[in-house]
Amino acid sequence: MHILIIHQAFASINEPGGTRHHEFARLLTARGHQVTVIASPISYITGIHTQQANSEVEGLTILRAAVYDAHHKSFIHRVLAFFSFMISSFWIGLGVKNVDLVWGTSPPIFQGVTAWALARIKGAKFLFEVRDLWPQFAIAVGVLKNPILISLSQWLERFLYRHADRVMVNSPGFLAPVTRAGAKRVELIPNGADPSMFNPNDKGSAFRQSNQLMDKFVVLYAGAHGMSNDLNVILESASLLDSTENIQIVLLGDGKEKHALMAQAKEMNLTNVTFLPSVPKTEMAQALAGADACIAILKPLEEYKTTYPNKVFDYMAAGRPVVLAIDGVIHEVVEAADCGIFAAPGSAKEVAEAIRKLASDTKQSQAMGLKGRIYLEENFSRAVIGEKLVVLLEGLTSDH
Repeated sequence: MHILIIHQAFASINEPGGTRHHEFARLLTARGHQVTVIASPISYITGIHTQQANSEVEGLTILRAAVYDAHHKSFIHRVLAFFSFMISSFWIGLGVKNVDLVWGTSPPIFQGVTAWALARIKGAKFLFEVRDLWPQFAIAVGVLKNPILISLSQWLERFLYRHADRVMVNSPGFLAPVTRAGAKRVELIPNGADPSMFNPNDKGSAFRQSNQLMDKFVVLYAGAHGMSNDLNVILESASLLDSTENIQIVLLGDGKEKHALMAQAKEMNLTNVTFLPSVPKTEMAQALAGADACIAILKPLEEYKTTYPNKVFDYMAAGRPVVLAIDGVIHEVVEAADCGIFAAPGSAKEVAEAIRKLASDTKQSQAMGLKGRIYLEENFSRAVIGEKLVVLLEGLTSDH
């Protein structure tokens, strides 16, 4: 089976960003399938030109499509970047031969159009993956306001759902909204993590030493610094924790809001906050090992109750307790695993209290982290989830 993946923000494990698709691609090639990915040469996380050249390793081919360079600019500039990839990836995709399945992933939703068109031209199956509910999230956050654009986006969303041979979602919270919007056959292939990438017994000494964190209770946030991530709440929590000398909050990652957050932390005279740049997945294990606890946070929006953030599963795989400021389906996971403390989204006070509680009883914190590791191995291991994906794809391509 030859699978063509259209994914502008595709990241390999030696790049910053979510590596779900690279991990799945490696699993598929190991099973004897051929995988071709069309991706941007610009990292969606850092804006840096990463791998300009095409590459091919053990059945996985990555083709880089030219895009309008608009990293972290205005909404209009980002839309232009999305449209440029939609067009350039289509032309490159026309040259990919003998394709059995075209896998489009959203957001951005426009690359779903490329995947649909290529699938129909090539007589291949069309799998449409929903990683975030778009345009609902964009509307909720306030980046999509124009009524005409909203109507057009909702029409496009429904069109792709109706014309996909199968719709795949990464969170159970997406099942009902996607079905209501017109998807006929929906499959859940949830986010997860590869526990073999992480060692819960590693204390991350190299990470702690290189960042002057040796004597601290380190609370790590690893991920995007964007509008949705509500990281100003973490800064407010840091201010409330300022009198607790041994607690250090580390914000690792990049994004549109990072410079503003750094300026805000400086203005607030926060000495208990450290900003670090993004690291590739190959270095994430060491960063998480250097943490005593980890934070997952999103804005207090009803829509975000549907999400399964990747970072939470990485935290669990690393055996680190979670301060969770996200309600909904991911709250259910952390509660079932008993691997963290919930704080009401948007509440700096509750986030600070959760951090203080974990720091006050490190043995209990470590026990919670190990519970999360066990729960992930049993329920959200990338290998187990990957097997479900293989069954889905092989069944889809054999369904005539």
